[in-house]
Amino acid sequence: MREITYREALREALREEMIRSPEVFVMGEDAGVFGGIFGVTAGLMAEFGEERVLDTPISEAGIAGAAVGAAMVGMRPVAEIMFVDFLTIAMDQLVNQAAKWHYMSGGKLKVPMVVRTPTGTGRRTGAQHSQSLEAWVAHVPGLKVVMPATPYDAKGLLKAAIRDDNPVVFIEHKMLYNDKGPVPEEEYLVPLGKAKVAREGRDVTIVATSLMVKRALQAASALAEEGIEAEVVDPRTLRPLDIDTIIASVQKTGKLLIVHEATTFCGFGAEIAAQVAEKALYSLDAPIARLGAWEVPIPFSPSLEDRVVPRVEDIVERARTLVRENI
Repeated sequence: MREITYREALREALREEMIRSPEVFVMGEDAGVFGGIFGVTAGLMAEFGEERVLDTPISEAGIAGAAVGAAMVGMRPVAEIMFVDFLTIAMDQLVNQAAKWHYMSGGKLKVPMVVRTPTGTGRRTGAQHSQSLEAWVAHVPGLKVVMPATPYDAKGLLKAAIRDDNPVVFIEHKMLYNDKGPVPEEEYLVPLGKAKVAREGRDVTIVATSLMVKRALQAASALAEEGIEAEVVDPRTLRPLDIDTIIASVQKTGKLLIVHEATTFCGFGAEIAAQVAEKALYSLDAPIARLGAWEVPIPFSPSLEDRVVPRVEDIVERARTLVRENI
C-alpha cells in the first residue's frame, strides 16, 4: 500500500468529499491562496475556485458563525481555525449555537459542519499557540470531537466527520503533519466513536490520544525489552467515546495508564478514569494512573517546552512503576 503524510491524507479527504458533494466547501484564514497555515488546503482553491475555498477575515467568531449559518441552510462547511487556542474566540458560536440548534429546533434543523484545528506543542509557538484544549469542547453536549493520530485515521475520520449531520471539532496535531503512513487509494471511512487497539499487550493498558499515541507506542516497544507487554488503545474520537474497547483492554491487563498532552487537572483522562472506575473497578488490580502536561502555560523555550509534556521516557517510567509495584 502507498504511504502518504498526515497532511496529504487530510487534503485527500477534503478533495474527495468536495468532489462527492457540491455542498462541501472550505474556509478559513489563509485557507485559500496560501493553502492553510500548515498546508493542508494547498491547491484546493486552484481546483475548486474561490466560491468553494474561501479566504476569510481574521475573525474566528465570524468563521464559526458563518459555518453555523451555512450548515443550517443545507451546506457542509469545513472551517479551519489556525490554532486550537483560537477556539476560545469561536466558543460562543460553537457552544451556544452549533451545539444547540438540533436540540432546540426539536430535530428540525441539522448543523453538519466541521471545524478543523491544529493542537499541541513542538513548534516553539509559545503559550498562546501550543495548548491542548480538547476537554473544553468534549464537555459540550451536541459537539463531536475527533483526534486522529495516523494518516489512515486522519483521512477516514475526516471523511466521516464531513458526512456527519452534527457539528464536529476535528483536532489535528501539528507535529503529525509530516508523518507518513499507509493510506488506501480506494474509498473508506473510519466511523466516529470507535476506538482502536494500536498495539496488543497483557500487562498494562495505555490509553493515549493524538501525538501521545505515537509516544505510547514507542514506550511500549521500550517496555517490551524489559519483558513488559503494554497494550496501547487510541480512542480516536473523544466524543462519542468508545469506553467499551477501553474497558475490554483493562479487563485483560488489570492496569490503566492514561496519557494526554493537556494538563492533567480536568483533562480528558479524568473522564476515562471515572468511567473505568464506575464500570470496571473490580477488573483493576492497581490504582488508575494519569500522565499529562505540567500545570504551567506552555513555555516558549524549546528545552522547557519539551520537558513539560509527556515524553517517551516519562510514559515508560510510569507504566513500569504501575506494573512492577502491583504484581
